[in-house]
Amino acid sequence: MQEKYYTVEQVSELLDIHPKTIQRYIREGKLRANKIGKSWRITGHDLSLFAENNGNRSREEVEQPQDKAIVSSVIDIQINDFDESSRIVNMLTAALNCKPQEYGRSTMHVQHLEHENKVRIALWGNLLFMKEMLEIISVVTEQLN
Repeated sequence: MQEKYYTVEQVSELLDIHPKTIQRYIREGKLRANKIGKSWRITGHDLSLFAENNGNRSREEVEQPQDKAIVSSVIDIQINDFDESSRIVNMLTAALNCKPQEYGRSTMHVQHLEHENKVRIALWGNLLFMKEMLEIISVVTEQLN
């Protein structure tokens, strides 16, 4: 059986929620989605899970983040070559993939800026997540010197 995929606009109409709010839910990890090209697609299964999990909450509860403080940060790390960039990104990705539940909803986006010899890391999450990720980055960058 083939899975049905919905666009942000379709989900917005189905749930009677503004498309920007749907995009925020995706960014925050409240609604699972896959990026196809430049747009997001949500499976019918993920949409059902989201609707079930949020159906029993008031609108205020759904829109309020669970953590008291959410932090974002952009870190640029000078590198010597692409292999060094790959090692850094792989280590941070591994840390993100095995994160404990206390880290809450957190994300990481990475760019390799070859012309500037740096890797740019954008982190978003709660204070505990940020503390742990910055400690890992600190250890990694010390090993580069």
